[in-house]
Amino acid sequence: MDSFIITTDTTSDLPEQYLKEHHIDIIPLYYVLDGIHYGGEHNLTPEDFYNKMKNGLMPTTNACNPEDVKSLFMKYIKQGKAILHIAFSSGLSSSYSNAVLAVNELKESYPDAVIYVIDSLCASLGEGLLVHKAVSLRDKGTSIEETVQWLEENKLHLCHNFTVNDLFHLHRGGRVSKTTAILGTLVNVKPILHVDDEGHLIPLFNVRGRKKSLHALVDRMAEQIEGYENDIVFISHGDSYEDAQYVGNLVKKRFGIENILIHYVSPTIGAHSGPGTIALFFMGEKR
Repeated sequence: MDSFIITTDTTSDLPEQYLKEHHIDIIPLYYVLDGIHYGGEHNLTPEDFYNKMKNGLMPTTNACNPEDVKSLFMKYIKQGKAILHIAFSSGLSSSYSNAVLAVNELKESYPDAVIYVIDSLCASLGEGLLVHKAVSLRDKGTSIEETVQWLEENKLHLCHNFTVNDLFHLHRGGRVSKTTAILGTLVNVKPILHVDDEGHLIPLFNVRGRKKSLHALVDRMAEQIEGYENDIVFISHGDSYEDAQYVGNLVKKRFGIENILIHYVSPTIGAHSGPGTIALFFMGEKR
């Protein structure tokens, strides 16, 4: 029996099998594509989602619904369960604040309910890796309070490095200018970006060519992990599994880390990063 319940958002990008094995419940974030609303039970497969984007359809996204949060949490409050919710970065979405709003409303009727909401300041499998750390602590018998303390003390050591294949998706999200997107595409520039301490997506530098961008992710990892033991690394991708495997093999050869989880970037994040995104997540000294 789990000592407390762990919940997170769809943006944690964890595989369905992982969620089932570790009894993690998900709060959906929604998106609209070609005039159709998706999210929760009504969803596209990752392959279909990215194929539609490759064919020119541009999705829009929404944060989680506070009513969804309340409905999920109520289920566990009635069971007398303590709840730890790990939310999508407040620097990228209002999902964290919506979850806090929902908890505050629930507390009016259930003042003794034990519910913690963590602003992960993470995205994609960075958020997923933070969830994994919480699961590992819970499975060792760590209390919910001690787990919350560890997450708050260590979440800014969770490093995110990623690259994209198409600058125009970043332009749509306001991350690069239209001029940068056009010129960068003409000369085959690939940006390296990260998530900073405020949970925002920040461009770091550019390299020329796709292969160099994949190597740059691992080179940057080498600069950040000194002093940190990583028994597992997470890699997410925008329908670019072979490139994700390539990065995983580079990590294995360079650092001797054999345990690597690879999964899709979810539609909510993929809508802004686009097909071909590759993201690498690990624990390090600083972001």
